[in-house]
Amino acid sequence: MGYSAGTLPEAFNLMVATHVSLCDTCRAQLEACDAIGGVLIDQTPTPLAVMSENSFAATMAMISDLPPKPAPNLAHTSGVLPTPLQDYVGGDLNAIKWRPIGMGAKQAVLRTSKQATARLLFIPAGVAMPDHGHHGMEMTMVLQGAFQDEGDHFGRGDVEIAGSEIEHTPMADLDDGCICLAVTDAPLRFKGLLPRIMQKFIGI
Repeated sequence: MGYSAGTLPEAFNLMVATHVSLCDTCRAQLEACDAIGGVLIDQTPTPLAVMSENSFAATMAMISDLPPKPAPNLAHTSGVLPTPLQDYVGGDLNAIKWRPIGMGAKQAVLRTSKQATARLLFIPAGVAMPDHGHHGMEMTMVLQGAFQDEGDHFGRGDVEIAGSEIEHTPMADLDDGCICLAVTDAPLRFKGLLPRIMQKFIGI
């Protein structure tokens, strides 16, 4: 609903767009939210702001001066990365600029607004990320492979939502490495000393 209303930080918008590109059920729910928003606008009894008589014509003139832009495509195309992510990365997996963060794991921070952070994570097969909690909200979506933690097992397209009450140790499956999109609105809360020291350098 927040995505439909345009109230989410850019990083969380990217998470929702990426997920609904793979999930028919959630894409239908998004369309329902869009329809509800349209009805609410139509049923608003009074204008939200006083507008000049020529405001519509002026807006249309501004739009006509803009270069043509393709409509956003929420349907998944070919490749490991869904279309919304490919737009941010500039391609598929071979376009990702990975940086090592230890234990064979890698990350690539995506450029979004400052309210939240989006990053791609690669976790080698059988490797566990350091035990951690959360100062805010963390959403993690599997793009390739799978991981598990104390709560559940997550495969391609699945999203784990972890709030401040969750502490976990995500581990990639033994048979393959795991690539995820992770979005956070606050730093993670690591238990170990070494991860806390590394956190200053990798910004997670």
